[in-house]
Amino acid sequence: MSEARLGVLGSGTGTNFVAIAEACAAGRIPARVALVLSDVPDAGILARARERGIPARYIPPGPFRTKLDEAAERAYVSALQEAGVQWVVLAGFMRVLKSVFLRAFEGRIVNIHPSLLPSFPGLAAWRQAWEYGVKVTGCTVHFVDAGVDSGPIIGQQAVPVHDDDTPETLLQRIHQAEYELYPRCLAALVRGELEVQGRRVLWRRPAKEPPGHG
Repeated sequence: MSEARLGVLGSGTGTNFVAIAEACAAGRIPARVALVLSDVPDAGILARARERGIPARYIPPGPFRTKLDEAAERAYVSALQEAGVQWVVLAGFMRVLKSVFLRAFEGRIVNIHPSLLPSFPGLAAWRQAWEYGVKVTGCTVHFVDAGVDSGPIIGQQAVPVHDDDTPETLLQRIHQAEYELYPRCLAALVRGELEVQGRRVLWRRPAKEPPGHG
């Protein structure tokens, strides 16, 4: 099997990127990160990529606060295509992708969200869950579509909400679940083990640790 090429987009510290890069280096994901892009010039994810010898670039996002403008989308798409990227992996990228991006990488963009979707989409999902008073939340890996956190679900991992949790302690445990779930789902994706049937994503071969087991 040839090695897949991943392009990672992030706006923050890059901890999920690190989990993915380490899984690639260890052979748990048959892929390599070919490029890291950020909409924040001093984002930690860029430094973490460069420390690992991975090409990393800041591309200005344009004037909008929550999305890339059309020129920026074209610049991101061009950079990813020039790097030979097959799968676009969002790792804390805080902007909604629109038509230019979705057409260029249709069915090949994935994201991780810190709740059990479809519950608590959008920003600060862990805080939404904590404030609502749920007893279980978690994280979700899903395909990206034109909606907000609305694409077909690839895998989920549950995280219990403890009585003495704060939003911050809950988020820490959700992050730990993300570092396990995201590489596992990406490995299945690049190995061709997933089959999309409408909104359902089927794992064609059983994984060692099936998604949804917390």
